[in-house]
Amino acid sequence: MKSQKFDIKGMTCSACSTAVDRNVKKLEGINEVNVNLLNNSMIVKYDENVLNNEAIIKKVQDAGYEAFLVGNGKKTQKNSTEENLGKIETNELKNRLIISFIFAIPLFYISMGHMLNWYLPHLFHGYSNAITFAFTQFLLALPIVFINIKYYKVGFKTLFKGSPNMDSLIAIGTSAAMIYGVFSIYKIGYGLGNNDIDMVIQYSHDLYFESAAIVLTLITLGKFLEARAKENTSEAINKLINLTPKTALVLRNNQEIEIPVDELVLKDIVIVKPGNIVPTDGVIIFGNSSIDESMLTGESLPISKKVGDKVIGASINKSGSFKFEVTKLGEDTVLSQIIKLIEEASSSKAPISKLADRISAIFVPTVIVISILATVTWLFLGYSFEFALSIGIAILVISCPCALGLATPTAIMVGTGKGAQNGILIKSAESLEIAHTINTVVIDKTGTITEGKTQVTDIFT
Repeated sequence: MKSQKFDIKGMTCSACSTAVDRNVKKLEGINEVNVNLLNNSMIVKYDENVLNNEAIIKKVQDAGYEAFLVGNGKKTQKNSTEENLGKIETNELKNRLIISFIFAIPLFYISMGHMLNWYLPHLFHGYSNAITFAFTQFLLALPIVFINIKYYKVGFKTLFKGSPNMDSLIAIGTSAAMIYGVFSIYKIGYGLGNNDIDMVIQYSHDLYFESAAIVLTLITLGKFLEARAKENTSEAINKLINLTPKTALVLRNNQEIEIPVDELVLKDIVIVKPGNIVPTDGVIIFGNSSIDESMLTGESLPISKKVGDKVIGASINKSGSFKFEVTKLGEDTVLSQIIKLIEEASSSKAPISKLADRISAIFVPTVIVISILATVTWLFLGYSFEFALSIGIAILVISCPCALGLATPTAIMVGTGKGAQNGILIKSAESLEIAHTINTVVIDKTGTITEGKTQVTDIFT
């Protein structure tokens, strides 16, 4: 069985990750699929004699999303790219949020001010100003819809592919609200033209522009906070990756030259001087030293090393110079395996998370069906189409399965990240979930949990 990681683009809620998971599992040769919504990734275990990466990517695309292969052996470069993409996403959401609030605040003031006894300019008062009142709201809502057009692109795309997600609810609900609002403006104009005051008053209270705008703004606020959380929880992995130096001193053609770590090859002879960080894994062939391997073992005291001993990338050379032969590179190094373990733990699903995914898989279609049934029921009971439609719209815009699918993955990601910061490596989400049942911890030796760093506790004069 081969394990392969993919970056997934376009997922916005638990229904998205469930759709990807369900689609990929349909492939013959699939053993296990773990889709992580928080870091937009997927880890697949499959039989490479039956299946290949291209088929998996195609299946993800069929679900309405994009997939990119991960794993070129250049861990540091890849993570740097992910970090930059994360910052770009956060900044984009921040800009969208600011613009949305700039238009949403006056829109809310104009549409709801009369209900809260706030002062409103005479321009928005009275029967004769109904068109100005309605059209101003439309003009304020339009930029919010435009700046958040991504929800509509993704929502309708997944809806037409038969796997509606949270964006589908947002797209349908806010689109219906905006269209109904435009219809209300028409009815207000018609009422004014025919001197029908009752019609003007009725449709002046049925605009729904503020509902669409506020929903889009609050959803964007949630996305922004989520993006910030993703940035913060990935810091632990970034710190581990940054333990490896960017360059290495190698011996080639009897000359010492400094090259980027990415350019090292197996059997290269690397020179490590006192105070330097070991750039990758290998075996000492000349010299001896004491090396700090606390980043791996937790032992605070340096370990003596001699010819024939193994050295680990990211460990610190304390004293003495030595030469070692490179035996492992890229994702084969011990540090990369630790990073992979943390990533897999944060991507794995606890039993409770799998239950949430099963619920969210049917949540969105169920909400759409309930919305349609509610609209039809009110029509059947003799109420007007406008009233029945407003009920259906309300159901769509208030329904959001985000918390259902994000709560557990967020806890797992934060837990594994904080654990890594404190030198605790969590193997899987399932292990983390049952950790609360632990009542006894057995430690093999003193150096495992002590830091070995002396500090002044008291001063006597």
